[in-house]
Amino acid sequence: MRLVPRVLRDLAGTSGQRFVDHLLGQADAAIDGATLVRRAVAGEIGRAAAAEEMRVIEHRGDSVRAALVRDLGAALVTPIDREDLFRLSRSLDDVLDVLRDFIRQWDLFEMERSPIIEPVVDATCDALADLRQAVSTITAEPGRITTRALAAKKSGNAIRRIHDMQLAALYRQPLSIELLKERDLMRRLDVAGIRFATAADTLSDAAIKRAES
Repeated sequence: MRLVPRVLRDLAGTSGQRFVDHLLGQADAAIDGATLVRRAVAGEIGRAAAAEEMRVIEHRGDSVRAALVRDLGAALVTPIDREDLFRLSRSLDDVLDVLRDFIRQWDLFEMERSPIIEPVVDATCDALADLRQAVSTITAEPGRITTRALAAKKSGNAIRRIHDMQLAALYRQPLSIELLKERDLMRRLDVAGIRFATAADTLSDAAIKRAES
């Protein structure tokens, strides 16, 4: 008998907000992960504490993604294309995974602070905030999904642009072990930018499909 209420909710479209809430939960976990990275590179949190906090954040993000996948398997109707919903969720998970790897490498390299990396992390935090806002429009303001998704894409491009600028600044410094460590850590954030771009593109594709349907 539980099937009947679920069918009615899906047909009425009211279950769509549940999927948006899952995506927002993943976006929040990614934002918290990026904020943690920002605190680490600014020297505001120790390596051991950062590693433990990231473990908690990642667990939360994984739990939300698992709930989305479970609900996706049972839903009759979704707010955006089912495949795009899954891809967007996976991309957000990928971003968080890269941030986790950054903290792990930060700890292995025994880093304390890196002012040259801070602008790249700031751009990552800003881009994730813009993507979260875009996701929130899926059910609240569906007519603005495309605009918000394009804004998020633009913010994502800033990650890689600022990464390249800071990398050039890094290479103007004398060669040292610290420079090599920072270069490798910067590569992690460049990968985060690539994963973010996939998420923004997926949302843009979903918006176009929705407009055409």
